[in-house]
Amino acid sequence: MAKILNEINNILLPRVCFGCNAQLSRGENVLCAVCRHEMPLTDYNFSDENPVDRIFYGRIPIKKAVSFLFFSKQGAVKQLLHYLKYKNQETVGSFLGEWCGAYLEDEENLKSVDIVVPVPLHPKKQKKRGYNQVTLFAKSISNAIQAQYRDDILIKVNNTKTQTKKGRLLRWENAQEVFEVNPIAKKSFQHILLVDDVITTGATIEACAKKLHTLGNVSVSVLSMAVVPKG
Repeated sequence: MAKILNEINNILLPRVCFGCNAQLSRGENVLCAVCRHEMPLTDYNFSDENPVDRIFYGRIPIKKAVSFLFFSKQGAVKQLLHYLKYKNQETVGSFLGEWCGAYLEDEENLKSVDIVVPVPLHPKKQKKRGYNQVTLFAKSISNAIQAQYRDDILIKVNNTKTQTKKGRLLRWENAQEVFEVNPIAKKSFQHILLVDDVITTGATIEACAKKLHTLGNVSVSVLSMAVVPKG
């Protein structure tokens, strides 16, 4: 019966590709086969140096930094993340997390990761949106690398406005003192994988990593859904 109802629902409300708005075929999910094939994967890994690593050089000790996709002002990645953040399509996060996680399952340098920590939203913003857009992505990654998902480590204490139209300096200034370590969080880990949606200047990751390093002898690696390439 449930299958029949789903078929009827798909006829009345056809599922569309979040990349190009074409109707999805049976077996396709979130993206059509064409858009999925054309998604700009970075092919970065947790072994070799890459441009995301270099964003944080001289700023904060990051063991390794990787992004899954390249973000541009036009294209399917921007469209996909717009649906995730602003169109109540939280499942985009798990779609990307499962896809990315399939590449990370055998990463030797992630086997020491104890916990996966999402960059938090301020409680007011999360209540308004209904979810943290990073949550399902981070949970899928934690499952793939067999690490514990922890969203009780970092808290966002200042409700900053969107950073998308601000320059590098303003982004950095606005990110400082925005995050704190949860004083009641229990520390039983050594290697943290910090997860975010898009890395632009690295200001948010830098601010979060600084707070995580106050926990003592911990290493921080970074993974994001996408990165804005320089140049």
